[in-house]
Amino acid sequence: MPRYRLDIEYDGGAYAGWQRQSGQHTVQAAIEQAILAFCRETVTLRGAGRTDAGVHATGQVAHVDLSKDWPDDTVRDAINAHLQLAGERVAITLAAQAADDFDARFSATARHYLYRVVNRRAPLALERGHAWWVSRRLDAAAMQAAARLLLGRHDFTTFRSVQCQANSPLRTLDRFDVEQTGDIIEIRASARSFLHNQVRSMVGSLKRVGEGAWTPADMRAALDARDRRACGPVAPPDGLYLVAVEYGSE
Repeated sequence: MPRYRLDIEYDGGAYAGWQRQSGQHTVQAAIEQAILAFCRETVTLRGAGRTDAGVHATGQVAHVDLSKDWPDDTVRDAINAHLQLAGERVAITLAAQAADDFDARFSATARHYLYRVVNRRAPLALERGHAWWVSRRLDAAAMQAAARLLLGRHDFTTFRSVQCQANSPLRTLDRFDVEQTGDIIEIRASARSFLHNQVRSMVGSLKRVGEGAWTPADMRAALDARDRRACGPVAPPDGLYLVAVEYGSE
């Protein structure tokens, strides 16, 4: 039974998250329905990351086992054709046969997220639902100084949802950078894995630093508190994108 890797992009604003849920419109379910329409197989898609409602992706990865050996391009194009017919805001950018032991979730060695903030007085028109609009001027340099204090291996209890099901709050944050170009602030985070709501929680706390309510030292104190109550307001999902998942030597 051949296994296929699928690289996926989607507009998360149209979905109740990645994971299939009874009575909810989800990305996973949309792709599974498209595969059913394509090859008449009921499958379970395994994704690299369970993005929340409203979170977007340009580089989500999943795997699926099919009973027939299809050409890679046929898999990609056929799934996309049925996604389009259904009016879904999802696209398969790549389909490729993978090794039998490839697992989109457990084989991943790094996940990369981007959070976009539009920092200007005027509200959003074209980017509404695809960035966080913050009208008060933010100090990106102070945000970057605070972000550096979270790098490395820590107990991230402060920055995870109370509903997080991970066995341990320990994670190693490999990258957390803040870059500003004009009115756009881009925050990039990389780690082997993240806790539920970790990126949005860290970004929301960074905003407090940027607006002057916190110092970078306050950000570190929040981390050290290991207490969810020490977290700043959680950033909305609109600006968050899963941009890449790495495997092996990629």
